[in-house]
Amino acid sequence: MSDPAAGRTERLRPRKGPYRRGRPKRRTRWTKVVVVARAFLIAAGLVTAYYLLPLDGYSARGTAVLLLSGLLAVVLVFVWELRTIIGSPHPRLKAVEALAATLVLFLVLFASAYYLLDRSAPGSFTEPLSRTDALYFTLTTFSTVGFGDIAARSETGRVMTMLQMAGGLVLVGFAARVLASAVQAGLRHRGPVGQETGADAGDTGDAGGAEDSEAEPETET
Repeated sequence: MSDPAAGRTERLRPRKGPYRRGRPKRRTRWTKVVVVARAFLIAAGLVTAYYLLPLDGYSARGTAVLLLSGLLAVVLVFVWELRTIIGSPHPRLKAVEALAATLVLFLVLFASAYYLLDRSAPGSFTEPLSRTDALYFTLTTFSTVGFGDIAARSETGRVMTMLQMAGGLVLVGFAARVLASAVQAGLRHRGPVGQETGADAGDTGDAGGAEDSEAEPETET
């Protein structure tokens, strides 16, 4: 004949399941480290490609075509990143990675265009541009610092600079808002799954213990 007291003791004993309170937090920290490292590697890879790829032999018209094609590629990458954010189990972290990749790609694209324009049409800027100078001019234009040491002199160079200014405003304002909306959609999309098998799994065990403790009076009676 079973002992009721032993049954109650068995139910009150902590359960050993596949989820523990420490694991979700450690997993989240590790995911953050991976995402930050991946964003850094993407940025470093794009900048390295900018310095290593052969960027010579383009005319001014070819440079303009290359710039427009690159902007289209930036838009396509951004749209693809939005779809990835919505379906990601960590939409906030994925949004950080997407913003880093899109921003660096945008800056490297314009730096390449300025460098190519200076090679194809000398005198387009107030001084000859090396790759570092072109990247420097791109960053000062994007950040609206505008030291004035390097400025566009030709009409094509000024059109490219205005295009970068407009694109930067869109990227900072509109694109950031769209990313925030995608993060909210991703959180709604993964909500029920996270409640069943995510960091809340430890709380599920506590709820089970509470249910057992509430069921004790019925056992005693």
